[in-house]
Amino acid sequence: MDQITGSSVRQISHFAAFRRRWLRAFACAAILLLPLQFMSGQDHGSRSGEKPSEYEIKAAFLLNFTKFIVWPRGANAEGNPFNICIVGENPFGLTLHQIVEGEKVDGHPIVVRSWPGPPASSCGILFIGKPYREVGALLSEIPEGVLTVGESDDFLKRGGMIALAIENRRVRFDVNARAAAKAGLGLSSRLLNVARTVEGQTQP
Repeated sequence: MDQITGSSVRQISHFAAFRRRWLRAFACAAILLLPLQFMSGQDHGSRSGEKPSEYEIKAAFLLNFTKFIVWPRGANAEGNPFNICIVGENPFGLTLHQIVEGEKVDGHPIVVRSWPGPPASSCGILFIGKPYREVGALLSEIPEGVLTVGESDDFLKRGGMIALAIENRRVRFDVNARAAAKAGLGLSSRLLNVARTVEGQTQP
């Protein structure tokens, strides 16, 4: 077995630090929630770093959603983390962990958790990926104060709040404002203005 030298450890450490900085810079660049284009496995000749992957963009969106949502007062007990809960298989790998590292929501450090795990009431965001089949049943049991984000085509019709979608290899999102309001969540006008569609929006 090859021995891991001090030089190798430093190279791995430097690469990890570089990747964290790159992901953080990318997340900041996505602060306006723009429909960013992602790199697919069919992109030949693209150098790593030219374009982020689909789930790097989606991870950045999840982080940025926290900056445009007002949660009910007292939704997160003092001293508890702000949990982003992933239902079923985690499509982000370590990317979401790396992007949220050091980030906070109203003073609460952001933590990525698998679900089921903590009670749904302790999740600030509940992400439901494509493979999960019982979306409607799950959404009907989610308590108030939890932002639900999904990928299925009928996610909003089933009662979800934000649906991530792919359009011309760009990540877009649609919003069910009525479902968010019912859960006691306030959506920033800045978020609504860059959504592809908004359902149930109350006119001022």
